[in-house]
Amino acid sequence: MNDEVDPSTGLSDLRDRIDQLDSEILDKLNERARCALAVAEVKQRESGGEAPVFYRPEREAQVLRRMTQLNEGPLSNDKISQVYRQIMSACLALEEPLKIAYLGPEGTFTQMAALKQFGDAVTGMPMVTVDDVFREVTSEACHYGVVPVENSSEGVINHTLDNFISSNLRICGEVEIRVHHHLMVSPDSEGDIERIYSHQQTLGQCRRWLNGHYPNVPRLTATSNAEAARQVNSETNSAAIAGEIAAEIYGLKIISRQIEDESDNTTRFIVVGREDIGPSGNDKTSIVVSTHNQPGALYKLLEPFHRHGVSLTSIETRPSRTGMWSYVFFIDFEGHRDDELIQRVLGEIDDDALEVKMLGSYPRALSSRERGVTNSRERSSTDNSEKSRP
Repeated sequence: MNDEVDPSTGLSDLRDRIDQLDSEILDKLNERARCALAVAEVKQRESGGEAPVFYRPEREAQVLRRMTQLNEGPLSNDKISQVYRQIMSACLALEEPLKIAYLGPEGTFTQMAALKQFGDAVTGMPMVTVDDVFREVTSEACHYGVVPVENSSEGVINHTLDNFISSNLRICGEVEIRVHHHLMVSPDSEGDIERIYSHQQTLGQCRRWLNGHYPNVPRLTATSNAEAARQVNSETNSAAIAGEIAAEIYGLKIISRQIEDESDNTTRFIVVGREDIGPSGNDKTSIVVSTHNQPGALYKLLEPFHRHGVSLTSIETRPSRTGMWSYVFFIDFEGHRDDELIQRVLGEIDDDALEVKMLGSYPRALSSRERGVTNSRERSSTDNSEKSRP
């Protein structure tokens, strides 16, 4: 049971109590850090000469889940998760500083997703394209990469999926970020807006608003929202759709806020790496399947999931690179590849499919309810973040 604080206590006594608690917290934080260093030594000793894996997302997911389950308030689960994410990030940096490739430039929502997943104690490496992120992780120039994969209003980001067809990287985690878009112009702009720049996905997410407010203004695609903001910085009578940090970085003036068509506009990001992830107790699995081009092929593919009660969370179709009018299916479902039930389903699918490629099992992103109703960090970080790419 938590110790109650008497609100009638004097201000000086309350401050003394806070000082005492801060000292105790500091001692415990450093004790935790020393434990993390000891873990690193054990991993090095037991690695058998191979490079040990220090970052274990399944372990971090278990820690975050446990702390939110223990939380009795008044801090929300979301705030508790934020605090512990930073604690784990700082402790992990003592073991091995991580290099994280992400779809840049700086200030994008993808960077925010990387920080949400890994904390601030990492070295972020902004990349120009999704291909670059995959390449940097494959070549071991970076430990992990973060790329967008799906938006709640615009759907799947096909180029991200296509990279998995030829890549051997694994999905190691997923992150969800709430997205808010703002219309901004140069402070020197005085006339009518003649052009609007933004990323293609962002223009799609703001389509109805743009149709209602600027129906006749050309919409020009940029490689990112940050690039759109940078370009508008040097142009008059142009506008960009981006996040708030973009306005701060490039000195732009926001003239309309939160212009996205859907108030719950959310983008899902995935973390790519080189190793398989163990079970966390609340996982998802992603696979890509190629089938025979014959009647009933899709039914045979999906039927085992239904019969065994495995919940599908996503299914997408992409053209195969092996022949005209041939397709592959990207499937996400609940459970971990090591679960007995999942192994049974995968075995049945493999019997009928041409090929089943495992993309990875990884901790499932927490829902808004699990995070504590209001995801305040996402809201503040996205409201205050330059978002460029989705």
